[in-house]
Amino acid sequence: MSDSIEQEIQSKASSAPRVTPADIEDEITSEFYFTAADGVIGASGHRLNSVRAGTALNLLTFCVLVLRNGFTVTGESACVSTENFNAEIGRAVARENAINQIWPLLGFRLRDQLARPVLTEADAAADLAGTPRPGQATA
Repeated sequence: MSDSIEQEIQSKASSAPRVTPADIEDEITSEFYFTAADGVIGASGHRLNSVRAGTALNLLTFCVLVLRNGFTVTGESACVSTENFNAEIGRAVARENAINQIWPLLGFRLRDQLARPVLTEADAAADLAGTPRPGQATA
């Protein structure tokens, strides 16, 4: 999410539960970056045979984010020309793309939590006493 959108949400003082950028960052336990060339060399143990393939693979950057529960998400950034390639920018774009995959996951988690029925103290007391919960019709 862009900073301007986050600021707009905050300025409207919405107090309803929501996923925030801080929630996203709190979920990330580690992050890894590599180019496609790094991956090919690491997987095969061989040098890249083709200069053309090597050049193309060096322009594709991956980001792998490991989340608190062990789940992983990935993002990538592809650059079209070696003249424009910047490793730092590639990593930033790849990370942003990986983070964009976390939003719906945490949104689902939050919606799931909000959909659970809330057990009140009165409900708990009725359950312990073996009587109907307040507001429930008796059969």
